Amino acid sequence: MTIRSLVAACGAALLCQFAVSPTVAAADAPARWVTAWATALQPIPQRADLPPLYRAPEVAGRTVRQIVYPTLSGKSARIHLSNQYGKTPLVIEDLRIARSAGGAATAVSGGARVTFSGNSAVSVPPGRELDSDPVAMDITGGAAYALSAFMGPEQRIAAWHRVANQVNYVSGPGDHAADAADEAFRGRFTQYVWATGLSVEAVPGSTAIAGIGDSITDGMRSSLNQNRRWTDVLARRLATAGSRPTAVVNLGISGNRLLNDSPCYGEALTTRFGRDVLERPGVKAVVLLIGINDINFAAMPARSGLDCDFPHASVTAADLIAGYQRVIAAARHAGVKVFGGTLTPASLPPQRESIRLVVNQWIRSSHAFDGVVDFDAALRNPAQPDHLQRRFDSGDHIHPGDAGYAAMGEAVPVDALLNSARK
Repeated sequence: MTIRSLVAACGAALLCQFAVSPTVAAADAPARWVTAWATALQPIPQRADLPPLYRAPEVAGRTVRQIVYPTLSGKSARIHLSNQYGKTPLVIEDLRIARSAGGAATAVSGGARVTFSGNSAVSVPPGRELDSDPVAMDITGGAAYALSAFMGPEQRIAAWHRVANQVNYVSGPGDHAADAADEAFRGRFTQYVWATGLSVEAVPGSTAIAGIGDSITDGMRSSLNQNRRWTDVLARRLATAGSRPTAVVNLGISGNRLLNDSPCYGEALTTRFGRDVLERPGVKAVVLLIGINDINFAAMPARSGLDCDFPHASVTAADLIAGYQRVIAAARHAGVKVFGGTLTPASLPPQRESIRLVVNQWIRSSHAFDGVVDFDAALRNPAQPDHLQRRFDSGDHIHPGDAGYAAMGEAVPVDALLNSARK
């Protein structure tokens, strides 16, 4: 189903909240384009008293170099830019893509110039998104690529993907997009900004699978720069499975909730699902894992100043189930299959644990999803099912470590997921 027809179908109130955001480029991506890498943005709180954790780097008149890992090979690439939460135009004077040589260095000087309607400079209006022209270069799935953007003289960062688990770079003043050496890139940050997708012109039959959810999909507390999220493990499994080429993209946002927006953790998944999943070219299936923050945030103490957990809304299992059903309905309307991930152990007190158990029982037994990924069974301690196994616990009793994320990636039923994506 095309994006345009999905928007037209929004006469039904159930689906209207999933309507895609306006784009500058043509909305209907050609069928040959498949998303090979993607991330989801969240607005940065607009306050004068932001704590250091939420202060973005200075980028005006500087070059931002971001490292991305496409999970699908192709003969040409497109870069997707987003100014979804911007209040002023997103201005990029020069954008290039090159194979990474490690750190801030690239394998070749110059790289491939990325253009927009033939122009090397681009201005994306507030609230809009834009695909680049095709860039003729070989993309190798699993390899690292540097996206280098020389920013406009007044550019500021209004939104980011905060927990990238990837070191990215900012230069001193000037256009260093073509530099192969890393000397100019002394600034470091661990977020993604503006570039929210890389699609490749892939071989016929190629598809993409998306993982969407909260910090446990985002890979929080996994090893920096090591690609140890459960979606990375799944991507490596698929790359060696001998089946048709399939990308895996990660659209988790740490702190995200199914039902409520947050000042820090992005829009509710029921709101962002259309933009972050259904708009992505080539995505045929999604693994959904979300709900722990909905259960927990009512118990978080209110904070003066920046309260990232606001609203402290209480939810029931029935509330979460209704939210899942809305996501499932929108996905099916768009021809996308949804696998439900069971909520993983989080050492919750009895009242909140009871909500998790009811939700997990519904995910397993309702047959509402196209399939189930039992992440809970993969990680729980058999002697204490409300706790993570010690070997999988990163130390906070909620987030897995690298071994836990590996177990999650191995728990995905690959054959069922691929068969579902082919239909």
